[in-house]
Amino acid sequence: MRVLTEHVPGVRSVALGIWIAIGSRDERPDQAGAAHYLEHLLFKGTGTRSAQEIAEEMDAVGGELNAFTAKEHTCYYAHVLDEDLPLALDILADVVTSAELAHTDVELERGVVLEEIAMRDDDPEDLLGELFDEALLVDHPLGLPVIGSEESIRGMSRETLHDFWRAEYTAPRMVVAAAGNLDHAHVVELAAKALGDGPDAAPVGPRGGGRGLLPARRTLALRTDDSEQAHLMLGVPGLDRHDPRRPVLSVLNTALGGGLSSRLFQQVREQRGLAYQVYSAQVSYSDAGTWSVYAGCAPERLGEVVGVVRDVLAGAAADGITEAEVLRAKGSLRGGMVLGLEDTASKMNRLGRSELDHGGQRSLTESLARIDAVTQAEVAELARELLSQDLTAAVVGPFEAPEDLPAALHDLA
Repeated sequence: MRVLTEHVPGVRSVALGIWIAIGSRDERPDQAGAAHYLEHLLFKGTGTRSAQEIAEEMDAVGGELNAFTAKEHTCYYAHVLDEDLPLALDILADVVTSAELAHTDVELERGVVLEEIAMRDDDPEDLLGELFDEALLVDHPLGLPVIGSEESIRGMSRETLHDFWRAEYTAPRMVVAAAGNLDHAHVVELAAKALGDGPDAAPVGPRGGGRGLLPARRTLALRTDDSEQAHLMLGVPGLDRHDPRRPVLSVLNTALGGGLSSRLFQQVREQRGLAYQVYSAQVSYSDAGTWSVYAGCAPERLGEVVGVVRDVLAGAAADGITEAEVLRAKGSLRGGMVLGLEDTASKMNRLGRSELDHGGQRSLTESLARIDAVTQAEVAELARELLSQDLTAAVVGPFEAPEDLPAALHDLA
């Protein structure tokens, strides 16, 4: 088990997380949604604390206690006053290693997770993201939803959840990360006491991966939804997290759809008023990646939005972006990176993610230097490679069939 800390002068709090290198991509078909289901269940009580007692202990010190599940990791975290760090680590360790997973709690939380799935189904943007991933990452575990499906959750047994938990939540997969007013040796001592007796397992390093350009994918996916807007996502396979060109993609992504001055925002919203929200995003996994554009608009304007977005992407693929756009994107990334690390929770997240994803830490100075080193020629070369690929489109909106979609999408069907 690894313990990483960062002392933050001038604060009176600590953000603490227990990270586990297990996510939805590690599930078998009969376990789909198990990592997220467990995230709910582990807080329902341990051998020494009931769910109510866990809540009361944290409320009594004004702390925050929560968790989240992603496709390649899970994190249980707390935010407390510095003097309450021992309590927070004790509770988190108790939850992660000593939960009871009572049959009654499994059934209770089954209903909660099913309600969460229903809530997802009522949110067109959430539906769209999952539809796009499924189309772009077809037949890949990363293309499946973190939350699982209604069918998989209804069929999940207590034994399946227990076996997944005991097999995957091992000390070598865990990282304890903390940032705030703390002493590293003290945190190590607390972690050893709380988590030192975990099950033995072989050491685990960061997930490996090659270039993340996946050839097998669908080109058009539609989910009929009685919504007021049409929700569109257009994109291509991107770069995995080990690709050295990720800073280049960050600059390209920011210039195309990362801010108010970006090409997509200016062309779609400012100059034409076609959509209130339009942006681009990059996501990198250990062996794959995605790059996408999102826009929400009136259904009758979807064709025009698609045409403008495709023109912007084709222009970037053919000509790259200007030197002024490169400089502006670099400045935006530098500012966002520094400002985004000014609170203890962000610092804790950076520690945990970096250790799981890369097996080490990169200083802020080094990260900023990687952004500064990006050249206009590198951006143009990557734009040609990524944006010349066939597009995948996902649409959620009031359309009954693909043929009802605007002509600008028909060549993707």
